[in-house]
Amino acid sequence: MKGSALWAPDRRGATVGVLLLVVLAAFESMGVTTALPTIVRDLHGEALYSWPFTMFLAAQVVGNVVSGRVCDRRGPAPMLVLGPLLFALGLLVAGTAGSMAQLLAGRALQGFGGGAEVVAIYVMIAAVYPERDRPVIIGAMSAAWVGPSLVGPAVAGLLTQYVNWHWVFLGLLPFELVGWVLVVAVVRRLPVVSQSGPRRRGQVLVAVSAAVGLALVSSAGDQLNLVGVGVIVLGLALVAPAVVVLLPRGTLTARRGLPSAMIARALMSAAFMGCEAFLPLVLQQVHGYEPAWAGLPLTAGAIGWALGSSIQARRPALGEAVFLRWGFFSLAVGVALVTLVAPAWGPAWLAAPAWIFSGIGMGLATASASVLVLRLSPAHDRGFTTAALQMSDLFAQSLSIGLGGVLVALLGPTAGWAPLNAVFVTFTLIGALVISRRAAEPDPTTQCRARRRQ
Repeated sequence: MKGSALWAPDRRGATVGVLLLVVLAAFESMGVTTALPTIVRDLHGEALYSWPFTMFLAAQVVGNVVSGRVCDRRGPAPMLVLGPLLFALGLLVAGTAGSMAQLLAGRALQGFGGGAEVVAIYVMIAAVYPERDRPVIIGAMSAAWVGPSLVGPAVAGLLTQYVNWHWVFLGLLPFELVGWVLVVAVVRRLPVVSQSGPRRRGQVLVAVSAAVGLALVSSAGDQLNLVGVGVIVLGLALVAPAVVVLLPRGTLTARRGLPSAMIARALMSAAFMGCEAFLPLVLQQVHGYEPAWAGLPLTAGAIGWALGSSIQARRPALGEAVFLRWGFFSLAVGVALVTLVAPAWGPAWLAAPAWIFSGIGMGLATASASVLVLRLSPAHDRGFTTAALQMSDLFAQSLSIGLGGVLVALLGPTAGWAPLNAVFVTFTLIGALVISRRAAEPDPTTQCRARRRQ
């Protein structure tokens, strides 16, 4: 990875601040997953086990959209100041929680702050790093998840077991404030922005509707009674308008250029996250693995992801279309191979090496899609498109995991997982053969508009 791209004097502070915030978000995510059984038991909230995740996700949707609007009007500075502070406040509220209500309030603050922060970070990257160096910093952001993926669960487990689960949140607070200080120092050198991009009315209201819808789908995805099905249908009805309003025009029809880049991210997120969510379940219920061993393929996937990100950062001349295509093919291989683990006679040992292929594919493709979105986005619209990129991930992940929950609950982990993965392999092959090419081709509609402006 080119050191000068990240550590030039005018970018050093931005690099350190961004990577520190990403690492802390990763540690928090891994830590909460590990400590949550103890947390809900101490707070007598077993019936609300999934809601700390659901509350974070719902608030993140709203934070993404609000940050996108502000970034397009005032630049990334306001949300780079506010986002990490709200995330830090959420750590404090959750870390001192004595009830499930306070814990959920803290998770909502973390979700909103984290959602606002990540959109502003991408907009700042476009302002601070030249186009040729953006693959390097985006690859570094992906690689920053590896350390927390390897040691985060162990650290959180030790803190929970031998100290107190409150420190899973409170221990990150000082580092979050350090990251905030570093980013604010960079923000002070950014030019003041006041621009008038397209006015998109009703975005925040639609984002709230989508947040409620995703929360309903997440909370009812594993219920097969009539009430559960009704809740899922209501949730999807609330999410549907957001797909039209919060994503670029032409996304649903995979129009060339930016819309296809959004579809690419959605397809790969649905396939990877939808499959990974049930891989530990299959290893435990079908093959009798202990939880620690069942989580090893996820660690292998994280290592593969970092490797794929590093490759695309070192070879930017190959182009985003090539990396998207390779990434989709690698992901298809991983998902197809790991499906063989589902039967009782299947080779359980295959899960870890197979999931390395999937991780490499995600590292190649997601970073390339992010670079492509920044390059194709007009400067006055980068907040909207960056928020839309996060939305495409969240929508696809939620719907694929919800579908997986229904299939696994209905058919069991062996019979339910196979058709689900067949859908995911189909997604990835479509992405490799069609979407990767269309994403890198210019959108003729955008070109016509640009000529009219000239």
